[in-house]
Amino acid sequence: MKIRLFLAVITTMILFSCKKYLDKTPDEDLTLKDVFASRLHTQAFLTSMYAGQTWEINPVDPWARSPWTGASDEMEITFPGSYVHNMNRGGWNAQNILDNWQFAYQTIRKADLFLEHIDELPLQDGYTQENKNNWIGEAHFLRAYDHFMVFRLYGPMPIMDKSKNPDDDFKQIKRSPVDSCVDFIVKECETAAGLLPITRTSDQLGRATRASALALKARVLLYAASPLFNGNPDFRNFRNTDGRTLFPQAYDAAKWKRAADAAKECIDACEAAGYALYTAPSNDPLENYTNLFLQNNNKEVLWASNHQAYQHLERCSSPLSYGGFSIMSVSQQLVDAYRDTLGRAVIAGYNSDGSPVINSETGYTENGFAAKAYKYWPAGVSNMYVAREPRFYASVHYSGALWKGAAIQTYFSGKDGASKNTTDFSKTGYVLRKFANPLINIQTNTGWDLKTFILFRLGEQYLNYAEALNESQGPVADVYTYVNAIRKRGGIPDLPQGLSKEEMRKQIWQERRIELAFEGHRYFDSRRWKIAAQTNNGNLYGLNIGSGSGPQDAAFYKRTVADKRIFVAPRDYFWPVPQPELDKDPNLLQSMYW
Repeated sequence: MKIRLFLAVITTMILFSCKKYLDKTPDEDLTLKDVFASRLHTQAFLTSMYAGQTWEINPVDPWARSPWTGASDEMEITFPGSYVHNMNRGGWNAQNILDNWQFAYQTIRKADLFLEHIDELPLQDGYTQENKNNWIGEAHFLRAYDHFMVFRLYGPMPIMDKSKNPDDDFKQIKRSPVDSCVDFIVKECETAAGLLPITRTSDQLGRATRASALALKARVLLYAASPLFNGNPDFRNFRNTDGRTLFPQAYDAAKWKRAADAAKECIDACEAAGYALYTAPSNDPLENYTNLFLQNNNKEVLWASNHQAYQHLERCSSPLSYGGFSIMSVSQQLVDAYRDTLGRAVIAGYNSDGSPVINSETGYTENGFAAKAYKYWPAGVSNMYVAREPRFYASVHYSGALWKGAAIQTYFSGKDGASKNTTDFSKTGYVLRKFANPLINIQTNTGWDLKTFILFRLGEQYLNYAEALNESQGPVADVYTYVNAIRKRGGIPDLPQGLSKEEMRKQIWQERRIELAFEGHRYFDSRRWKIAAQTNNGNLYGLNIGSGSGPQDAAFYKRTVADKRIFVAPRDYFWPVPQPELDKDPNLLQSMYW
């Protein structure tokens, strides 16, 4: 975040180990009473809650605690130290699980302490009640956000709305039912929305707003309405130690209406304040989508995390010859999902051996190479990459694509191929392009600038609203309006009229897969829809990276298994609670099936 007060020390504040450590504060020896007697220390305490969040910008390293992209069917991570390999190959458990639970509850405890002590801060030296209310709103939002971070991974969770002391009886902490968790998060969002400004000034970017609070409310209600949480028979018998059921026992269609209303509330409030779908000055679809993620804090961004001149994402996604590691390897399944220029699926499905069923209406072929160039692709590339929707070219580096004035070569003997490095190379023949800045030169270490990662944006809310409204009322006019707005910005035609509810659902799921790719949504969407057992189990495909002596060597373009994934349903729909947490509290149940 831009506010940098005491960041070197505040990230170690207020943990659970002992009373002396609990009293540690920004200056290391201050009591909580001292902290909340000072405006400076209070602000630093609040800022520490932002510093403790997961690094959604980094899907590679375990310390970032955000393995969503590599643990979905979007990508294979080459780096062997990535935790995603434990998840994808069935090697994860309560003993080695990432510590997302601990970090989330640390931040929640800070929020509890902040809200319990903020009234001690005097109003003086220009610090007004409005300033204080703003900070209170931020604390409520962050408490809601971190409860949601736990909820999306573990489902029913302990609600911690009061701080605990070391001498408290932690053995009484229990999971709360799903509906109680959702209602708590929603209430916190509503409280925050009533206290926060809808936008931020340039020196406050990265802090919570009314927009981010409304966006979180809409997202959690969308999750709550979805099959994973809404009357899921797989978890109907999950009960607390007192016999209380933790999952809804029956499907409730009204939850979709509640989710739709929340998303529309968010959209209307944000648009009234000046937020809108981002479009580049040229309104070229490729530039629209590319620059959405390069122009920091543009009008579509509802909340983003700031990472200063963060270099790791750029290095991990850049091809080898450009100074990168080429380890963020986009899957063939995702490449197949990008449609043609008319918005039609080029791959209609797969045969039992994994070979594609090609939609003959599109003219798509995987044989031969492009005779002519077009503004989105050069001559000579495989016909697999010709006449695809613009978001494909903005999202994926493929062999033959031009990047910074040179052609990418991911075939075996190419400058970016597997022959050029023993550990760092694309395992699929594709590399992530989305988020990459063409002005950065890794080799000369120049062009670095502030790097942000979008956590909430208006485009997601359009799709949230369309999905929830379709489930609630069917494909009414507003469903078409908001899905078509996303499609138009991305350069493909409107949806055909007369779709059924089921056909529209398929279109919305597809639109989310493309529009929100690599932003962390696919991992959770596939779970809340209960399709992860199909999408993330079995073979993940790429190209034949062990072959290819030239850019038009057909052997390279053969579909090849890049990874064999394991997804155990229904167990893997939720994470296991870390074993040390269970050892402390016998009433804290392990996730079902673990």
